[in-house]
Amino acid sequence: MKGTFGRLVRIFLSYGVRILSLLLAVSIIAFVLVSASPIDPVQQYLIRLGTTVSPEQRTEIEAYWGVHQPPVQRYLHWLSELLKGNLGESSLYRRPVSDLIRERFLNSLTLMLCAWALSGVIGFFGGCVMGMCRDRLPDRILKRICYILSSVPTFWLGLIFLLVFSVRLKWFPIGFSSPVGVLSESVTLWQKTHHLILPALTLSLMSFSNIALHTRQKLIDVLNSEYVLFARARGENDWTILRRHGLRNILFPALTLQFASFAELFGGSVMAENVFSYPGLGSAVSAAGLNGDLPLLLGITLFSTLFVCVGNLIANLLYGVIDPRVREVGES
Repeated sequence: MKGTFGRLVRIFLSYGVRILSLLLAVSIIAFVLVSASPIDPVQQYLIRLGTTVSPEQRTEIEAYWGVHQPPVQRYLHWLSELLKGNLGESSLYRRPVSDLIRERFLNSLTLMLCAWALSGVIGFFGGCVMGMCRDRLPDRILKRICYILSSVPTFWLGLIFLLVFSVRLKWFPIGFSSPVGVLSESVTLWQKTHHLILPALTLSLMSFSNIALHTRQKLIDVLNSEYVLFARARGENDWTILRRHGLRNILFPALTLQFASFAELFGGSVMAENVFSYPGLGSAVSAAGLNGDLPLLLGITLFSTLFVCVGNLIANLLYGVIDPRVREVGES
């Protein structure tokens, strides 16, 4: 018991130091890139207001935002406020960044978890079918589908789904996370799910190909092994071999790849949320980048980095639960 507790403490301490170092590096890189952007945040702010101001008023706005301060001084000021728990105020929404992240995170998390689960289930099942039907018609068809989907941009697939299922067939709404004009407390679970299906399906289809192709190859390697040849000699059929020998050997690699694709899924959600006008972190970070909203952009960037790191930590802990050999290697 003490050994397990000590191992967990060492893992959390080691991972915590790496996460803090990564967050610091990401904040510096993001700050430098945004500072070097040609977008003038003050001009974008005035354009959104749709009004003109005098040079004196513009100077006051620039002084309030610290536009003309040295980049190092602005970064140190932002970092000191961050250590106090203050992420700043969004110039785009005129609200605290922490409040915006808190509101939009739930929408993004729901979208990503649904897409993540769908991509894992579809990819693993498709990989098993391709592996069992190697070089036959189902394998050839599914492989071509995987190759096509892995090379198609997320926004293009989302636009196709919008045109087919929303505009022409009218099965799903065109966008947003709830019906327009309905109060949030009056939105039903079915209405939220109805708005979620299309963006989640789009995002899942963009990431299942790698899992399917990887699972196919691993299953083929298992089926070509000596112990499977012995099982065939005993009279076991293909699906019995898959259930007894295949699943336990291909599940762990598929799970590893599934957790590794979480960061990629987060990046794809930016495109999906913009195509479907889904009010999540992806659409917010896109708007912040286009309008030079430095506090919001840095806040979402750090939060998304922390979110992916925590997901990887959970994956590492689950590996030891699923496969004891991983836990033994970590303890040795």
